[in-house]
Amino acid sequence: MKRKHTSAADTPLRFVLVTLDNHVTGSVDRAAAGLGKDLPGLDVRTHAAAAWDKQPEQLERCLADIAEGDIIVVTMLFLEEHISAVLPALTARQDDCDAMICCMSGAEVMKLTRMGRFTMEGEAKGPVALLKRLRGKNGKAKSSAGAQQLTVLRQLPKILRFIPGTAQDVRAYFLTLQYWLAGSEENLQRMMGFLIDRYADGPRAALRGQLKTHSPIEYPDVGLYDPSLKRGISDDLKDLPRAPRGCRGTVGILIMRSYALAGNAGHYDAVISALRERGLRVITAFASGLDARPAVEKYFIEDGQPVVDAVLSLTGFSLVGGPAYNDSKAAEDMLARLDVPYLAAHALEFQSLEQWEASENGLMPIEATMMVAIPELDGATGPMVFGGRSDAAEGSSEHDMRAHPERVDVLAGRVERLVALRRGKRAERKVAIVIFNFPPHAGNTGTAANLAVFESLFNTLRAMQAQGYAVDVPEDVDALRRAIIEGNAAQYGAMANVHAHIPADDHVARETYLEEIEAQWGPAPGKELSDGRNIFVMGAQFGNVLVGVQPGFGYEGDPMRLLFERGFTPTHAFSAFYRYLREDFGADAVLHYGTHGALEFMPGKQAGMAGSCWPDRLIGNLPNFYLYGANNPSEGLIAKRRSAATLVSYLTPPVTQSDLYKGLLDLKASIDRWRGEQDKGAEARSDLASLIQSQALELELVSAEPAWDENSFDAIEALRRQLIEVEETLIPYGLHVVGEAPTRDEQLDMLGSIALASHDLDLERETLEKLLDGEEPKTVAAQLAKAQGEGADEEQLLEACRQLAQTALMLGTDSELDAILRALDGRFIRPAPGGDLLRTPDVLPTGRNLHGFDPFRLPSRFALRDGARQAQTLLDRHAAEGNGVPESIALVLWGSDNLKNEGGPIAQALALIGAEPKFDGYGRVCGAVLKPLAELGRPRIDVIITLSGIFRDLLPLQTRMLAEAAYLAAEADEPAELNYVRKHALAYQAEHGCDLETAALRVFSNAEGAYGSNVNLLVDNSRWEDEGELADTYTSRKCYAYSRSGQSAPQADLLNSVLSNVQLAYQNLDSVEVGVTTLDQYFDTLGGISRAVKRSRGEDVPIYISDQTTSNGKVRTLAEQVALETRTRVLNPKWYESVLEHGFEGVRQIESHVTNTMGWSATTGQVAPWVYQKLSETFILDEEMRKRLAKLNPAASVKVANRLLEAHDRQYWNPDEATLEALRRAGEDLEDWLEGVTEEVAA
Repeated sequence: MKRKHTSAADTPLRFVLVTLDNHVTGSVDRAAAGLGKDLPGLDVRTHAAAAWDKQPEQLERCLADIAEGDIIVVTMLFLEEHISAVLPALTARQDDCDAMICCMSGAEVMKLTRMGRFTMEGEAKGPVALLKRLRGKNGKAKSSAGAQQLTVLRQLPKILRFIPGTAQDVRAYFLTLQYWLAGSEENLQRMMGFLIDRYADGPRAALRGQLKTHSPIEYPDVGLYDPSLKRGISDDLKDLPRAPRGCRGTVGILIMRSYALAGNAGHYDAVISALRERGLRVITAFASGLDARPAVEKYFIEDGQPVVDAVLSLTGFSLVGGPAYNDSKAAEDMLARLDVPYLAAHALEFQSLEQWEASENGLMPIEATMMVAIPELDGATGPMVFGGRSDAAEGSSEHDMRAHPERVDVLAGRVERLVALRRGKRAERKVAIVIFNFPPHAGNTGTAANLAVFESLFNTLRAMQAQGYAVDVPEDVDALRRAIIEGNAAQYGAMANVHAHIPADDHVARETYLEEIEAQWGPAPGKELSDGRNIFVMGAQFGNVLVGVQPGFGYEGDPMRLLFERGFTPTHAFSAFYRYLREDFGADAVLHYGTHGALEFMPGKQAGMAGSCWPDRLIGNLPNFYLYGANNPSEGLIAKRRSAATLVSYLTPPVTQSDLYKGLLDLKASIDRWRGEQDKGAEARSDLASLIQSQALELELVSAEPAWDENSFDAIEALRRQLIEVEETLIPYGLHVVGEAPTRDEQLDMLGSIALASHDLDLERETLEKLLDGEEPKTVAAQLAKAQGEGADEEQLLEACRQLAQTALMLGTDSELDAILRALDGRFIRPAPGGDLLRTPDVLPTGRNLHGFDPFRLPSRFALRDGARQAQTLLDRHAAEGNGVPESIALVLWGSDNLKNEGGPIAQALALIGAEPKFDGYGRVCGAVLKPLAELGRPRIDVIITLSGIFRDLLPLQTRMLAEAAYLAAEADEPAELNYVRKHALAYQAEHGCDLETAALRVFSNAEGAYGSNVNLLVDNSRWEDEGELADTYTSRKCYAYSRSGQSAPQADLLNSVLSNVQLAYQNLDSVEVGVTTLDQYFDTLGGISRAVKRSRGEDVPIYISDQTTSNGKVRTLAEQVALETRTRVLNPKWYESVLEHGFEGVRQIESHVTNTMGWSATTGQVAPWVYQKLSETFILDEEMRKRLAKLNPAASVKVANRLLEAHDRQYWNPDEATLEALRRAGEDLEDWLEGVTEEVAA
């Protein structure tokens, strides 16, 4: 631009640019310097909203500059915290500045645009309406229209050029967009010059005409980038460097065009260089909009076939979409066409590299959501930080991106290994399959939730062999199990076959992090899996497949040590195990088999792993695939984000009604007889009532007093309803086997349960058979409508039948083995939601890469309505026990329950407080707001929320929202008797002299990077003396309070104080396949906090389970829930015979129920003594059953007997002396079995 030699050019003008990040800051600075030669009075100030959270002083400078800005450009403000920070300042300055140009931002920002006579307020007409249609509703552009909109954007200024009036200002707006979107240094300089020339006003009007303006320089909308190219970009593949000699594969990289045009692509260059150094051809492409599909179509596909072996996205966004929206289905379909591994790495925008490295969190909440969670919806895997800005940068490069060399090296190594996996021959491919043993015990080898591991593994090995892998498949499942579990285990005193020995000297020489491990566990080889000279690698090799048994954490025998130690490390054995897989066995890929192991829970950042994080160190560059339960997306996401795993989902077991058995059937017959003999005389009815009471008393269903007689109608009817509940309760049937579809009867049971849970349809068996056999949904729907008569909703029935027919088709098909083989071939695994099959049939087909619910939409609108209803159900049940509205409630929130149910439990917490989410202009959760007390209709309840570590990791936005809800309630100017949050917070503040922010903290969890309370480990190892020790353990681990900012700090005194106010505790139960006696995490969390509440209050409080497994939900006391599960599962022949069909693993399932039951006794004391009596009679005192269990799994059988004896020793039940003596003798018999001292063995 040529300056005219006039003094007017010296006129001061402040040009303020406010945008999301710093990616153009360097270019703007250089452009301003160039423009300043012609306009010495020009002062350009650039502000990046991404920096405000970590550097609030930068926000203050931004506000000051807005207040004095003459021309203000605002772009890419779409996050509520960014908008709310500057909106008042922008509004105040709107009428006093020369021009305010707001684009690609939230609606409330966009409407502040003022350019001459053009504004975006009021009704849109003419050119303004055209602009708003281009922008899209609520700022959301349709992904499929992106290219068309860019064409329109370029054409409109040419059309509007000849329309007078306001249209010229509209034209100027479109031109500004063109300059910005093609934001090279030249275009940014032209943009500023253009706006100054047109809009400088008042004392600055003299600047008009001082510059010769130029149209935007146009660049390819879809093109290629390479650092070797002149200007960096091209649209012709021939311009790229040739493939290296001996090319080992081709990688397609996707980048943001804006960084390339801004000359800020150093972080991209490093990745490109690292991949080329590994002998890979690199094609780096971009698309100018927020839809990368045109680039994929043009450069990564030829004649319908992929020309790349992997795709690596470095954009930080979804494949289709950006920071404000995404179209995951369109992205998935494109990636499925490519059918190659798809990785999404990201550069840090909201913090510096130094801040990230120093953070225990790793990624900030917005980074974890936008850069990790959203791309996962597309099917992306392997999220990794590869670059960002450095605090150490100075001068003109201060705001430029730079690579993180160590992370780039790891990223390139992982891509290289995936490409090699895809191109390698199956016959030469070596695969490590890792099975689990947790808690470490000989009876637990092959542990996985709801999965028959050895049967599934056998099918997997056979399928691999059939596909050309060099696998020596054992004769049958039992031979496979014996080879892994037995083998030479007795020789070495190990829990499984010892496959290899690693000498201590070898370990010392090769262990990179030896010093850290020895500081924790002592000199090598350590005590775990060691004979003092060597480290054992457990497992067995079958040709080119090694089945390894993952070592334990190491602290299972002494969990209390974690209360006092930070900087925890894996054991020598754990680190050596993964080094053996990587280097000694030389695995081309690892397949972690079943839900779940310990690797992903090793110490390190929550998300955005660094080289200091143990999961990252251990897995290294090894391609990691993970067979994972479809019902557990939350823990699956931890594996994806912390160990770079690609998940392959497996189905949960079939579900069926519990039905009645033994004495329950006799009791039902007596009740039916009572109902049918009401015309009999009083004496006969009295005798029958007495019989019913005695039968029910024998089954521990009623009390002995008062005695029943001919008038006991209500008591007998209540008993009948109780029997119906037992009979109709859904239970899992057996374990899932990969490679085997459910039987026809199992499919019918499942389909009926899905129809009831998802569509509220109680279908006859005949109707289910029609759907399963492929009858037209329209025909079935018509039959149902006819049967329902008037009022039937035919459209709704037709849609339900269509969905059920589709579900029926997938229930009968095994897709999991094929998915495992596809993953090992380096192909794309389609994404899928995780959840409960009954309510989320979209989990079918399994064999897909699990993801969670979009965190920006959690809780959903439906969840908010249902959560309010469920919260009221809880309060109603509490009131039915003779209680008033509780002042304080302790609530446990898990990540899994919320991801499966769209945030339903979160919605319950908000409803109890009297709050709801705050949504931004894009419909995304961005905070909390209070409901008015008049609308709430009751006092605000003080909810003490304890989060699982997984919730904390996966839902940081929701963690902050819950903390904000509590704070807003505490600061609300409301009467204490109507706001218990405020009442208790003010009391604590007065007593301790702290600020209200601290006194209002109500969201507690572990320290960052830690998981669980360890109460479950103490119980499992029997390493505790009294219940107070369990309370101490819980509060020590769970005392970290999380604030509105997402920061955490230990607040043990505050936690103990707020727990002293708690009047009830509860947790949701969200899946049929699990129960409170199925998983030890239930008593670890709800049991742990209940024990802590009792210690703080000095008395027990009611404990409730909110059962969400039925359409209406039901609240039970914990005692009722344990009794129901005991009757419907562990004592039910239908259940225990179904698991014992799987032999070894079935016994472990029974042992787990017994241990977890005792965990509830230890933490709550709410397990009735009859439970232990019946368990003893069923599994230990019955000689035939005892021998059967011992033969299948002697170690787990011994644990059952010892656990029942421990329950007596701790006075949770007191059997008569004969029973106790029989139990002790039976336990000794089982110990003999375990040691091999039996008549059968001797023979």
